[in-house]
Amino acid sequence: MKIKICGITNIEDALAAESFGADAVGFIFYKKSNRYVSPEQVEHIIKTLSPFTTKVGVFVNETFEIINKISKQTGINVVQLHGDENLHIMKSILLPVIKTFRVDDNFDYNKLNQYQEYSILLDAYSEKNYGGTGNKLNWEKIPFKIKNKIILAGGISSDNIEIIYKNINPAAVDLSSSLEKTPGKKDKKKMEKFFNKVNLIRRQ
Repeated sequence: MKIKICGITNIEDALAAESFGADAVGFIFYKKSNRYVSPEQVEHIIKTLSPFTTKVGVFVNETFEIINKISKQTGINVVQLHGDENLHIMKSILLPVIKTFRVDDNFDYNKLNQYQEYSILLDAYSEKNYGGTGNKLNWEKIPFKIKNKIILAGGISSDNIEIIYKNINPAAVDLSSSLEKTPGKKDKKKMEKFFNKVNLIRRQ
């Protein structure tokens, strides 16, 4: 199970996430987000990170031209789409794509069949925000056949990561708000507690 820490806005938090053992860090290029970070800032942050850490750019309903431009400028190596993007846009993106689906109790999991060539991230649905809410989706409704293939987000923390690992065992988990002091600023003690818990679970 891989770990992605999203909503990174500064070098200090990026290096901390990397040092604790994050496999990937995420940068939000959606200007309405309170975790927004500019391409210039991300370019600067990425230069300080290991080439073995995956750098993910998060976009919401952006054109593929702008996505490709920012990707080239910053040095991210994965694109995460968190809006209502269609397959045409996804096929026009030059980097590997993670497609996010915001899940409520009426979500139709059959729609995921047409996205099999892409990585799938499941997050809790919110009317107001595209991710980073801390809300949890109903994990019990995730079909068994995709549990270990998905990236899981939404309300994940050191308090429930053991349950997630044992009952879902997703390909990766994506955390943001549960590891923060304030939106866009991580809490190192919370990060350390989370990774200590993950490492303990992995040794069991």
